[in-house]
Parts: sequence; C-alpha cells; structure tokens
Amino acid sequence: MTQGFRAAAIQMRSCMDPQRNIGDLTELVEEAVSKGADYVQTPEMTGALVRKRASLQAIIRDEADDPVVAAAAELAARHRIFLHIGSTAIAVKGGKIANRAFIFDPGGVTVARYDKIHMFDVDLDNGESWRESATYEPGRHATIAPLPFARLGLGICYDVRFPELFQKLALAGADVLSAPAAFTRQTGEAHWHVLLRARAIENGAFFIAAAQGGAHEDGRETYGHSMIVDPWGRILAEAEHDEPAVIVADIDPAASVEARNKIPNLRNRRTFDLAEEEATRATA
Repeated sequence: MTQGFRAAAIQMRSCMDPQRNIGDLTELVEEAVSKGADYVQTPEMTGALVRKRASLQAIIRDEADDPVVAAAAELAARHRIFLHIGSTAIAVKGGKIANRAFIFDPGGVTVARYDKIHMFDVDLDNGESWRESATYEPGRHATIAPLPFARLGLGICYDVRFPELFQKLALAGADVLSAPAAFTRQTGEAHWHVLLRARAIENGAFFIAAAQGGAHEDGRETYGHSMIVDPWGRILAEAEHDEPAVIVADIDPAASVEARNKIPNLRNRRTFDLAEEEATRATA
C-alpha cells in the first residue's frame, strides 16, 4: 500500500528578478521543511512574473542554464525532499518560451517535466486582457509523476478549467492532482475555490495548488489562497490571504481509493453521441 506523506504548498509574490525570487524560494522551502514536508510545491511562474514578452525574453535561459532550475535541484538535494516547481519560463527552440513545471527528487534529479497546455487568452470585464499564446508555446502532453508515495498528475493554472485533462490523469492512475497558479484576483475571487474542489471531487483525488498572491512588480494582481483539498472536496489547508506563506497537510492516498469506491463515477462514465437532429425536433 502506498505510504502517506506531508505536502506543502508555498505561496509567493514573485517579482521580475529571478535571483530575488530564488532567495524567497529558499526561505519558504526551508520553512516547509521545518514543518515536516516531504513534498513541496511552488506556484506558477516561480522564477519571474513578467508580463511583457520582450522583458521576459531578456532574462530567461534554456533549461540547462536556468538559475531557478539549478537552485531548485540544489534545494531538493539539500533537504532530501521532492520539490515541485509549479512552473518557470524556459527558452525553447525557435525563440519560443515554455511555461514549464519541474519535479526534483531528493537527489536533485529531475523526475518530471510538464509544459502548460491551455493558454490564458481572455478579456475580462475589468479591462484586463491576456494573450498567453502570444508569448508561450503550448504543451502537448499530459504528465504523471510516479512518486514513491503517490501518482501526481500535473497541471498549471488555467488548465484547471479543463476537466478532461484531470479526468485523463485520474484514469491513468493519478491519486493526487495539481495546478500551481497565478490566478488573477478577479477570476480567483469568483472561481478558485469552486474549481479546485470540483476537480478533486469529480476525480476522487487530492488537489494541491500553490499560488501567487498580491500586487506584483509587472503590474498584475493575483489572488493567493493556496489550497490543499481532499478527494471528498474538503479543504485541508488554505492560505486565507494573498501574502507569502506555507501551508501543509498530510496526504493519505488510500483516501482516494475510498472516495472512488464510494462514488465510482470514473468507472460509471459512458460514451455517448450528441443527437443534434433529434434535439432540434424536440425543441421545435
């Protein structure tokens, strides 16, 4: 039987300087370790939160030379933990940028990578407009990290609005799901709690989401409220604010099995067709 573990979600307020963010990351990881965490997750864009593409391109590196990747690997090895960098911007071929997550094992070895699939291309009613697809190359593959104590399904931020991704991960055996994020304040206030709890409930899985919070150097404002949710939709831990913080919760993967046996919707799902012609006649 898979053993339980203690998970930590780190809430950050990343700026535009990777070195300053590495300093904050180091302090918060140390706090998480002091609280007994075996697995530590950081938010989306841990390395730098930069809105303008030109400014971002001026500071990013490829994976082999990225200072956040190097610092995270060293932290994982120093503290003998699994460290999940929720994402950081990485230069890839063709002058493009990946919004990439990493998981490092207690030896500092990279054991999983995931590039954010769904791009946040939206126009909000408060005047905010975002076009992630203008800056980032979307990922094409879902990813499960087979950790010693869980099968961890990876997502990032806007991915949480696409339930088919997390269902695919759950059907492939993920008992813990994740979506480290930099949710805007407006969308976070409206949907953050509902989305995380819904993804946990419908998949009978734990859900861990470290978040960015507060007013950032690049002008955006993020919601915070990092959360850890159990497979029944109960909030096990939450940073009930937007300040930097560390939250922890004990995770027992057996609770995922129990929830899926109580409500076996993953087993009970059926394929079906949409009978458009019949639907039209019925409403005519």
